[in-house]
Amino acid sequence: MNRSTTKVRTLTQLALLLAIVLVMAYTPLGYLPIGPLNMSLITIPVAIGAMTLGPAAGAVLGTAFGLTSFMNALQGKSVMGVALMTASPVGYFVQAVIGRLLCGLCCALIYQAVKKALPGKTKLCCAIGGVSAPLLNTLFYMGFMMLLFYNTQYIQETAAAKGASNPLTLVIAMVGAQGLFEAITCCAIATVVTVPVLRYLGKK
Repeated sequence: MNRSTTKVRTLTQLALLLAIVLVMAYTPLGYLPIGPLNMSLITIPVAIGAMTLGPAAGAVLGTAFGLTSFMNALQGKSVMGVALMTASPVGYFVQAVIGRLLCGLCCALIYQAVKKALPGKTKLCCAIGGVSAPLLNTLFYMGFMMLLFYNTQYIQETAAAKGASNPLTLVIAMVGAQGLFEAITCCAIATVVTVPVLRYLGKK
């Protein structure tokens, strides 16, 4: 397969995954409100793209994910997003968009590192890459929130309501079981999809 054909195929696959991100973002599949947070399964196409297409695609898909979250806050669809946006639009852009960009980028880098360390263990590598996406999403999103917004009135009121005395206990209280569900779901679906795609692309 020549270089031009490979580039066209890669761009086509990226476009398809971007479309899936957007469809999920604007249907109940993407954001499911649970308490102050939205449970999201958009990390699934981000993880698939990061593992099959590489770090650049992971960053692009993560950025698209983040922009949909940012737009939800602008449109008043997320109570917490609106509150944080009011406190600092730039800060929330960093949390919602830059955090998701890093999620997609780091997911790809983790997968590539694991693949080198465990040659021939395709399913295991895909499982690790798949579970890394929701974990990284939580790490960056909540990490930036605590870093940029912990002393705001909204976060302090949330901490008081949940009886959390520090940022770590607040993150645990806010994420709870939904974080575990996201991790398990993304790991399972991303692995099931990515393994045959890699085989088809000759990247096993």
